[in-house]
Amino acid sequence: MNLQSNDFELFGLAQEFAQDLTAIDACWKSLQREAHPDQFSTQGAAAQRVAMQWSVRINEAYQRLKTPLKRAAYLCELNGSPVNAHSNTAMPKSFLLQQMQWRENLEEANSASALEVLSADVSLAEKTLLQQCENLLDAQHDYAQAVSVVRCLMFIDKFSEDLAQRFDAFE
Repeated sequence: MNLQSNDFELFGLAQEFAQDLTAIDACWKSLQREAHPDQFSTQGAAAQRVAMQWSVRINEAYQRLKTPLKRAAYLCELNGSPVNAHSNTAMPKSFLLQQMQWRENLEEANSASALEVLSADVSLAEKTLLQQCENLLDAQHDYAQAVSVVRCLMFIDKFSEDLAQRFDAFE
């Protein structure tokens, strides 16, 4: 294992958006077994500290790789197009209008069934954006354009949390 490796290299995966989650999980388990501090119990405290650092590094990489949104943002960053979500919130006008409509629908929803309709609409949009992301990242290698899609997906991720809270209120 090399500390300079990116997450894909660390896990022995192709540097692309489309990934097999089962393979990511299997790599994570294998790496964790190799780096687990208990494996180094006879080698002293320094070796155990290094193993702990590796374990943390492996877990951080796993969190980025297993989540499509985080994986997409990471690929953009690796390829010179950081998302910069805190300082740049630019999104396509059509998506901004869609956001406003979803927010309005969320505020006006007065039943679980109304929320289910909204949730289905948001899920479909997310699925479409994930497909666009895969095309932009893996086929076109257009990381700058993928950043815009990643920002839209970030909004959907946050909005889905708000939607879940509203569902909880009806239960």
